[in-house]
Parts: sequence; C-alpha cells; structure tokens
Amino acid sequence: MTFIVSMAQNADSLQIKKTENPVKYPQLQVKGLFQGRYLVSTAKDVDVNGLHHSDHTGTDNSFMIKYMRVQMRAQISKHTEVAVLANLADFKNDPKSRVLENAYLKYTFSPKLALTAGQFRPWFGIEETYPIDIIKSLDWSNQYNEFGKLGWTSFQIGLSATGRVQLGKIPLDYAFSAVNGNGKNQINDNDNGKQYSTRLVFGLDKKHSVNLGLNGGTGEYFSKKIYAVGVDVSSNIHFNPKWSLDMQIEGKQATNHLLYFAVAPELRPEDINQYQIRGVYFLPNLRYEIHHKNLSALEFSCRYEYLDTNFKVNSNPRQTITPMFGLEFLKDYGARIQLGMQFDRYKNQIENSTQYNNNLLIVQVQSRF
Repeated sequence: MTFIVSMAQNADSLQIKKTENPVKYPQLQVKGLFQGRYLVSTAKDVDVNGLHHSDHTGTDNSFMIKYMRVQMRAQISKHTEVAVLANLADFKNDPKSRVLENAYLKYTFSPKLALTAGQFRPWFGIEETYPIDIIKSLDWSNQYNEFGKLGWTSFQIGLSATGRVQLGKIPLDYAFSAVNGNGKNQINDNDNGKQYSTRLVFGLDKKHSVNLGLNGGTGEYFSKKIYAVGVDVSSNIHFNPKWSLDMQIEGKQATNHLLYFAVAPELRPEDINQYQIRGVYFLPNLRYEIHHKNLSALEFSCRYEYLDTNFKVNSNPRQTITPMFGLEFLKDYGARIQLGMQFDRYKNQIENSTQYNNNLLIVQVQSRF
C-alpha cells in the first residue's frame, strides 16, 4: 500500500490520496502434515489392525507412518483457486487408488456461493469440515470411514456448491454435492448412477458456537435407489480464558449398497434397503490453555461410538471407546503428542476376522508445517 501526498494552491488544502498496490497472481501456499504412531495390541491373538489370529500369529506392536501430507493451493485470480493434496505415506500400499486426495478447482462468486469441481470431500457431517490434523481423537470415526466407502464422505469426484446465507439472525452454511460415489482416484464412475447430497448447518448460538447440521442424500447404484441421512450437533463452550469444552454428537443411517451387492445374486432380496448401516458417536474434548514457552495446551477427549453395518439382516454392532490425552507444543496443533487407548467390543465375536474384541494402545506424534 502506498500513500501519495498532493499540495493544492491553498496551504490548508493538503490532501492524501490512497492507492492500492495491484495484487499479483498466482499466489502459492504450501503446507504439510507428518503423523506417526506406535501401536500395541493388548488383546490376546489380535494384531495391531484388529484382526484375530486363532493360530496365535500376527503382529501385536508396530511403528507406523499414518500421514505424510503435502498440500499446495494456488490462488490464480481473485475468485479462482486450485488445490492439490497428496498423502505420500500411502505409497507403502498399492498407490493405484491412494496417494492423491484433493485435486480440485474452486470458483468463489461471493460468500454466498462457491463452485468446486474435481476430487474433494463432499460435506456430509461434522468431520468433513475438519482436516485430520485437528481431529480431537485418534482418527476419523468408524462411521466416517464406512460412509466414505459408500460414497457419501471422504474424497469423492464430482461437483459441489457451497456458501453462507442469513436466515434472519441465523447464519446458514449449505453444501449441495453430486459425485460418482466410487471413491478417490478412479478412472471413471463404475456405473451410470450418481449420488446427490445436501448439508445444512444452522448457527443457533454464536456465543457457544452451537451448530445444528442436517444431512440428506439420494442416488442410484447399479439401477438400485439408495439413500443416506444424518443429523449432528456441535458446540464449543469457553468457561474462562484457559478452560474450554468442545462437543460433537452425530448420527447417520444409509443403504449399505456395497454389502448388498457383495451377496450372490440368487441370494439377494429384491429390496436393497434390507441392507442398511446405522451409527452414532459422541466426542467431548476438554482443553486447558497453558501458553508456556514450550507447552501451549493440554487436551483430554473420550469418544464413544456405536456402529452396526447391517442392522436389519445380520446385526453385529460394534462399540468403540477411545480416551486420548494430548500435549500441544505449538499453537494451532503445530506440534502434538497424544497417548490413548482404543477399546472395541462386538456383540458377536467372529474368529479370524476384524469383528473381534480388541484393546489398542496408541502413542501418536504429529507436526503441521
């Protein structure tokens, strides 16, 4: 910004004209995330991935690199942004449908409307609005992972319209998405059907950040009609400048079309909605701000989850409790160490499968840069 001073004929007519330096494009921003873990399974004959081994084999402790993310955003004009996000840690697996996560172009007309095209995370719940590096627990919830497989959450390819409008005094954030629904890094859709979803978030209380989210989706998968619904509530209560409590509760239900089509054709019922998934989780997170030169904050969370992937035909609900204690060394989760446990309990245990009770000890370190 520069200031130009001009003198008029009268001495008292001093004028100051303000001119703006032109903004130069493109503007590049590069960020990243490292997240590593040490895992110990304390359940007999259950490995660190939750798989039961009746032959007493399996690895019960391991170091793991979960994420090595690199993100680049390019603001190529006042309204246009291009973004790419890759998880280099996924090269340890078959990278064909992994590694590349975000790859999209976003055009913002105004705060009320932005269009996104490419591979992105369609909004369908609370977790889609958070990056992994500020998750208050160990990882995404079980229902988030399952709904990602079904094409409603996680990274999908398609189009989305998002924005914020005012309903009187209540702010409303919205998202409308149309996606292939068969996951990230796919060459093309695997059928002619698409999945359409909507998310509406009502800001009910600004002081305590109380938000109500409503989610709904419909679509077609190999000529079968499918659906998904969800509701969530979040809040952030500040008791004083040091203590705060962040809370999330979310429930979802949907057609489990992948499970339906995994059944032999001659054994499938005509009604695909005989196969349905249902889940709910509650996540409170208590935070204490320290602002010491080497320690920024302490956090304690304990997430409870209930998930049944086939509650109508062959119900076997999974309950998961994940208490976590975290030390934040740099503000905004720039560096963090977490210690916790994950307790999984199934109504019916199935040998030599992941549907088996297990206890997992986790030490997790991460750094944003």
